[in-house]
This record gives sequence, C-alpha cells and structure tokens, in this order.
Amino acid sequence: MSTQSVRLADVAQRAGTSTKTASRVLNGDPRVADDTRRRVQDAMNELGYQVDVLARSLRTGVDETIAVVVPTIGDPFFASMIEEIERAAFEGGIKVLVATNSRDPREEQRVINSLLARRVAGIIVTPFLADYSFLTAVRTPVVFLDRRPEGLDSGAILVDDHGWAKQATEHLCRHGHRRIAIVADGIRVKTSAYRLKGYRSALREWSLDVDSRLEALECEQADDAYRATLELLDLEQPPTGIFSARSETTVGVIKALHHQNRTDTALVSFGDVELADLLTPPVTVVDHSARTLARRALARLQRRMHGDADTPEDEIIDMSLIERGSGEIRPRVATAAVGGGVR
Repeated sequence: MSTQSVRLADVAQRAGTSTKTASRVLNGDPRVADDTRRRVQDAMNELGYQVDVLARSLRTGVDETIAVVVPTIGDPFFASMIEEIERAAFEGGIKVLVATNSRDPREEQRVINSLLARRVAGIIVTPFLADYSFLTAVRTPVVFLDRRPEGLDSGAILVDDHGWAKQATEHLCRHGHRRIAIVADGIRVKTSAYRLKGYRSALREWSLDVDSRLEALECEQADDAYRATLELLDLEQPPTGIFSARSETTVGVIKALHHQNRTDTALVSFGDVELADLLTPPVTVVDHSARTLARRALARLQRRMHGDADTPEDEIIDMSLIERGSGEIRPRVATAAVGGGVR
C-alpha cells in the first residue's frame, strides 16, 4: 500500500480499533489506554501514515510546528543548539517543541512516536542509542544532528569528532604535556567513542602511553566530571593537562580545578561553555559551534519539509581551536612518558 493512499481507517484496521479511537490517539487524547495507543502508533509506523501538516498549514495559514529532541537540556551544547533553532525558526514563523530522551533508548523511541502522533511538521533529533529503523516508512521529515542514527540510512549534520579530539590532545602535547587525561561520558555514545579514539591516536603518535588511569569515561553530568577530576588530581602522578570531551564535562572539570587551586593544570575543551573566556585562565576550546550546527539542521529540515528527499550524505561543519590560555599552560616540571599504560 502506498503511503500516499494510507487512510486513518487503514491504521485503525491494522491496530484492531475504531477510526474514532485512532483519531483520538492522533490528537493526544489522554483517555485512550496505553496498550491501544501503542497499537495505533505501531500501525502508523508500519503503514507510513502521516498527516501532511505542511500542506495543511499552507491551506489554513496555521503556523507550522517542529520538534527538537536532545539527550538533555543540562548540557550547554544542547542548550545553545535549542536556543538557536528556536531563534531561527521564529524568524520563519515556525513553532518549536522541545523534548528530551533522558539518555534512555526506550524513552527515545517513545518520545519520537509521541511527537509523530502529535503530527509535527518535522523533527530534529540528536540520537542516543535507539534503533531508528522504525522511521523507515514514516513520511514526517526527520533530520539528525551531531550523531548518525542506528538502523536508518540517513545522513546527519556532524563535526569531525575524531580529528578535532586528536588536534586538541596534540595541542597539549606540543606545549610539553606527557601525562594528559581525558574526561568524557560513556563510549557507547558514538561522539564520545570517536573523541576517545582521537585522544588515544594523538598519544600514540607522540609515543606516549595510553594509561587507563587517566581516562575518566563515565561522566554523563557535570557533577560526575567534577568528582572524576578530583580523583585524577589525587593520583600519585596526576595529569598536567586535561582534554575535556564535552561542554558539560568541562563545567565539572573547571569547578574541580578551581576548588583545588590547580589552575596550573592545562585544559582544552571540546565545545565552548558560557563565560569560559572570562575565567582565570580563560579556557582554550575546540569551537564546537552548536549554533552553526543548529542552523544547518533547521535549513536541512525545511528543505525536507518542502519536498527534498532524504539523503545518506553527511554535512560536516568546520571547526577551529581557540587559544585562550588554559590550553597553553606548560607543565611546571618536565615529565617523561610513564610506562605501564594500557595499549
């Protein structure tokens, strides 16, 4: 059955319910039982049923509404991204709904299905770990930001995570550091895995050990990064330089360094944070421009909403390393490469 000819009655028949009940699901009626709601949403996905919201808005003059789904709004990167999407969308008369997937793959799919049921005109999503093959037959345009989706042949708006993590680490190496730590979140997240590989690649090229004691890899929130940084500073041979792989972890690293009065420890952040240029020392960053990514994602979504086909090709955003001071601190005592690391 062509997705163009799928009717709500077809969805109801597939779900084993009435057309009226299927309509209630589409309209978000809270009185519909969860099991029934799930069957109707599954039927919509299987049949590829979607109301053409863009066409309806053009006919009626009703504002379009898009959705943005991110893992968390607590991360400065995602907060900046949402702010920029809202600003740019407002200029085009588009309303924006914001939702989080709470870093939970099951919640991730539920949130997407809920937005599809609300008949948004399009979705911009930073995928976490869900299998997005359930979107194969869905007509609503979905654009992926910062990470590629699993299970779906769709491109994304990306940065070179591996290459710039490598450059950030090499920057510390060039300034004399031989014990360099990384603070990041779980490597099951693709961006974090790529940045970890870039960090390790730089160390190997500089003939330095990859030491697991210098890798704090489960820092999902700033508080996690704060505690991990304190542990790194408490090592018998603490790092003289730190590469923070996310804006949110950078907040925790900065807090720990300042609380311990260790502002002599070099720091490079993958992604900027608010007021980072006003700290002492100002924070050197790889400019992971959330605003540029956001605008490119919205432009791609608008093209899709106006009829452009999806493409498996990625759009890679240019980046730069901004030297502000923290990444240019040299170690107080020259250190030799320490053996016994994990290769």
